[in-house]
Amino acid sequence: MTQPTTLVLVRHGESAWIAEGRFQGHGDPPLSDVGLRQAAAVGARLAAPTEMPSLPVPDYPPLAIWHSPLLRASQTAQAIHDARRAGAPLRSLDTLIELGQGEWEGLTHDEVRRRWPQELAAWRADPLHHHAPGGEALADALVRARAARETILGAGDVTAEDEGVGKAPAEPVLGYERTFTGGEGPAWTMAVAHDGVLRLMMLDLLGVGIEHFWSFPLALASVTVLDLSAGVVRLRAHNLDEHIAALDR
Repeated sequence: MTQPTTLVLVRHGESAWIAEGRFQGHGDPPLSDVGLRQAAAVGARLAAPTEMPSLPVPDYPPLAIWHSPLLRASQTAQAIHDARRAGAPLRSLDTLIELGQGEWEGLTHDEVRRRWPQELAAWRADPLHHHAPGGEALADALVRARAARETILGAGDVTAEDEGVGKAPAEPVLGYERTFTGGEGPAWTMAVAHDGVLRLMMLDLLGVGIEHFWSFPLALASVTVLDLSAGVVRLRAHNLDEHIAALDR
């Protein structure tokens, strides 16, 4: 399989539990009505990346649309697939599931603040060493995120020896003005999943310690683009969500 040199990360749209202010983790609520509209909006944007504001994403189908099996992610991935109406297969991947939140799952933020004030504060202040009671540690989730990355990227890490694979440009082309048409650009792929696991994947690819987990937020239905060519990982775009900003709630 051709190794992708552009990786697009997409967070799912609003779920019913997000709308109710609940912790999710491995919980499996569907998208809310707002979330369905957000999923359609991000699908439309990814289907027309050259329209303004443009995306640094090739204007042809990705190799695949990988997604978490949880409903909120699989519904978002389906909307992206439907918007393009071409090519890219949908592929569910268990390692893209969200970080487990243990005893907090399904509870509102107010309930968690009331029952576990110290634990919640510790999680917010130092996520590397603290997590929800019965939940998943960042270090353990990172193992999953790495396994997901290796599956999605096919041959694993892109190294200097891989330069030129997938018709990648030898030098980075910066800025949003560059688009690829006519099948002449790099192979690319997409992961549609959750805030936590996508943050870990991004931080790890960029060589940023996961203790900086809270420093790289991912908005609902946002798009992040990583370039993996020429032996260097570059963050081309992060947390783009203009396509949902004007949605009427």
